Amino acid sequence: MELGLAPLLRLAWVAGTFPILFASLPVPGFGCFHRILLDFAARGKILKSSSRKFTVPQRYFLHFYLVAVLVTTTMLLLTWFYAYGKLIPSESESLHYSTVASHLTGGSHVLSFHKTLTLKEHRYHAWRTVFVLLLMEAQVLRRLYETVNVFSYSSSARMHILGYLTGLFFYTAAPLSLCCSVAPEAVSYGRGQIAEFIVRGRAAMPDLKFLWWEYAKPFLKLGWCQWFGAAFFIWGWCHQLRCHAILGSLREHRGADEYAIPRGDWFEYVSCAHYLAEIVIYASILLASGGLDLTVWLLFSFVVSNLVFAAAETHRWYHHKFDNYPVTRRAILPYVY
Repeated sequence: MELGLAPLLRLAWVAGTFPILFASLPVPGFGCFHRILLDFAARGKILKSSSRKFTVPQRYFLHFYLVAVLVTTTMLLLTWFYAYGKLIPSESESLHYSTVASHLTGGSHVLSFHKTLTLKEHRYHAWRTVFVLLLMEAQVLRRLYETVNVFSYSSSARMHILGYLTGLFFYTAAPLSLCCSVAPEAVSYGRGQIAEFIVRGRAAMPDLKFLWWEYAKPFLKLGWCQWFGAAFFIWGWCHQLRCHAILGSLREHRGADEYAIPRGDWFEYVSCAHYLAEIVIYASILLASGGLDLTVWLLFSFVVSNLVFAAAETHRWYHHKFDNYPVTRRAILPYVY
């Protein structure tokens, strides 16, 4: 994993992104591929009866978010532990200045000065990764809560087995993509601490002190991209919370297989407002990450292409199902598409 995690994730995102992207566009010659992909990716109301042979219950969405919470929480704790315990962000500034003074007085080789700068940049990158994983944690925890308490899946609601496997892959790979450049060091550091604990025993280990301010203080040194991304994230997060509440309330007084036109919030502009909010959320995560990691760009591209494809099919289904469907609504981008 130390040598190949990021390249493997990039290859996987490329393989999954571009077929969906092309299938969502009106490209000549892709009609057959479009139908095949729809059979694999469709779920719920847009799943055709002819595609129900290799399906699983749609309530298995719960598995996605259980996996997402497990992987995200694990990587968040490992990265946070590594950033605080190994890189020592709150006291390292004095080390940096002492190294500079030693360099200026001739007592240090110039290479040590460059190593100090590299350590400072790496420390900043590690805490930025922790920050992004916190955003991802807030997203997957809310989705887990909504799956259990907001949505009520009927017994007939199904999704294709390949769509199910793709979802499991996504929610495993997404948090790893956000921390792939730091994960090898974080895992190695955590493994070393556990081994030291086993060898030396609890009595020989230093006492753990949970100083919450010391754990949170490094976030104040992050840049405007992180805080603007966090504000953008909260905006999309709140709208998706509202949109999912609207969708969840549609069947409260209806039968399990009855459908209604969602209204309110961003549903006044697009058919798949919850998908639009999802795109906003992952765009904010991309911004908070600094936008320099190709793996995060591929993660975002996968989300956009997949949701645009699903939104187009859902929008088409709404127009076919309801004669009075609002003609001014677009599929996923207001006034555009």
